[in-house]
Parts: sequence; structure tokens; C-alpha cells
Amino acid sequence: MADLPLRPELAGQEPYGAPQLDVPHRLNVNENPYPPSPGLLAAIGRAAADPGLNRYPDREATALRTDLAAYLGHGLGPENVWAANGSNEVMTHLLQAFGGPGRTVLTFAPSYSMYPEYARNTYTRYLTAPRRPDFTVDADLVRAAVAEHHPDVLLLTSPNNPTGTSVSLDVVRLACEVAPGMVVVDEAYQEFARSGTPSALSLLAEHPRLVVTRTMSKAFAFAGGRLGYLAAAPAVVDACRIVRLPYHLSAVTQAVARVALAHAPELLSQVDALRRERDLLVDWLRDRGLAVADTDANFVLFGRFADRSAVWRGLLERGVLIRETGPDGWLRVSAGTPTEMAAFRTALVQVAEEMALPGWVPEQEGARA
Repeated sequence: MADLPLRPELAGQEPYGAPQLDVPHRLNVNENPYPPSPGLLAAIGRAAADPGLNRYPDREATALRTDLAAYLGHGLGPENVWAANGSNEVMTHLLQAFGGPGRTVLTFAPSYSMYPEYARNTYTRYLTAPRRPDFTVDADLVRAAVAEHHPDVLLLTSPNNPTGTSVSLDVVRLACEVAPGMVVVDEAYQEFARSGTPSALSLLAEHPRLVVTRTMSKAFAFAGGRLGYLAAAPAVVDACRIVRLPYHLSAVTQAVARVALAHAPELLSQVDALRRERDLLVDWLRDRGLAVADTDANFVLFGRFADRSAVWRGLLERGVLIRETGPDGWLRVSAGTPTEMAAFRTALVQVAEEMALPGWVPEQEGARA
């Protein structure tokens, strides 16, 4: 690209993307491992068979937004919901509308690795403040960061990626009170939160500058469908309608997403199983002497390793793909099926013994403790 008149800020940049490798156990991108049932696939096939492809789709996606509002509850209607091609496009719409040249977005690091790219692509200045050592975000931290940076968009990720950490509703309320601009709570993993973890959806009626974003990729096992959405005041939805591209959601996407929502109980039925696997894995890793972040998501951040790349490669050599992401010394593994989790544990034991990891507690000794 050296001979192309590329934007200066793109020079030397690499496209985003986690490794997509053909290995027996892919536990690196937080997908739901349970595929749709044959009955659901048949319903999806019927919906996609003739969605009127010779005509442009409903550019407002009204029926889909109505279904999404019904799923979310909290008294929301279609006027409170916006949908796009994954939460990536939702976030881009928000920064196109409320960020941009001369404006800033602030979040708390470590957090989702795509956030700075959303900011870059919308000419929004990207700012971060460090999380607490346990990866939490509290009221004092928010208050101090807002006072220092005065962000146009304050982005709170709950549960956070890659740490799995949730933000309390008290902190979200405080953020809405002190932030001068928009407050966006990214709840991509909210369905996996531990019992009693509330959603910021309950605060929307009180705070017109609050936005809650969600996705169907994770809990709905719909990553291939590419459907993200937000809930907010109607004025926020109208702002997104201004910046969206014409007919941004295909007729097929809308039709298939509506089928998925109609089968929500079936698709969400594995969420409890994934929570159980996640919690069992947290306990097992801690029993092995590793540090583990408290998590409300469908993944676990664990460490700390002097050479995390070597651990990652050792797992990959044994057919287990996880993610080398987050703070130095940490790795992230997605919650999977019992078979996948057993394969991960077996591989990690082998790697730990081969590398003689400091502080590693063999399973028999850990079981006696």
C-alpha cells in the first residue's frame, strides 16, 4: 500500500481479526458452541427462502425492532430500539452521531480491542482511564475520569471484554449524572451474567442520554447472523437513522433474526449450561494456582504467565485455540461444551507440566486442599 494515498492514521495498521484456525476446539472468540436445532434451521430456511429479494428491504426494520423491544421488555417499544449488522455497526452509528472530529470517547482499560478502531474510523479521539487492579470500575474512578477528560461519549462495558467484569447500576447512575455527553453501556454478554446482576435497561426511562447495546451473536448462538442492537430514547434512535447507510440491514438478515427471536427460549436454553461450565472452570483454574478475573460473561480471563504466547502455542499444538488478549501475562478462554472444557483442561495440564509453570498446583494436590 506504499504507493496509495492512504489516510495517515491507517499507515502500518493491520485489519482486526482473531485467528480463524481449523482446530478441534475453538475457544477464542466467545461464540455459543451449541448449533441451532434441525427444527429451527428449517424455520430459518423457510424465512430466508423468499424475503422479497427483488425489492429493497424495510430500511427501518420496523418488525424486527418490534420483536427486539418485546424481547427486552422494560416497557420498550420499536421507537426505543435500533438494529444493525452486529454491535460493531451499532457502535459505529453511535460514534458517527455523537462522536466525530473534535469529540472524544472515553472508556476504561483493558477493554474491547475494537473500541479504538470504531473511534479511529469515525475520527473520534479515543481516551482511556485504567481500571482498578481487580479490573472493576467504581464511582470514584468514573467521577475522576469524567472530570479530567469531559468525554462526549462515555463507554462502560458490562460485562467487560476481555475481563468479564460487570459495572453496578449505582456506577451507571453516577456516570449518567456526571458525564456531559452520552453514556453507552455495552451489554453484549449480559445474558450470561450471574444471578442478580441487573441490566442498565432498567435505567433508560430516567436518563435520556443513556444507551444500552446488545448483540444476538453470543447468547442467541447467532454470530453468523450478524445482528446487534441498542435500546435508548427515541431521539437516539433517530440520530442513528440519520447516519446509517440506506437499506443497511438486508431482508434476509431481518427475516432470519425474527425467526431467532421467535425461538428465543430454545436458543437461550444453553445459557445456564454455559454459565455452569464457566463457573466450574473459574474454580478449577484457581485450584491450579492461577489468577482468574471474576466474570459475568461466557469467557474467563486467567494468568499470569511470564510467557503467555508460549502457553497459547502449547494449547494450540494440542488442538485447543484460545485468545491471547488483554493485559500482559493473561489469556482468555471461552466457555464451551463439557467436552471442549475437558479438552482445554487436559491440554493446559500438559502445557503446565511441560513448561514447569511457577506456582502450578497439580490437580490431585488441589483436590486435597
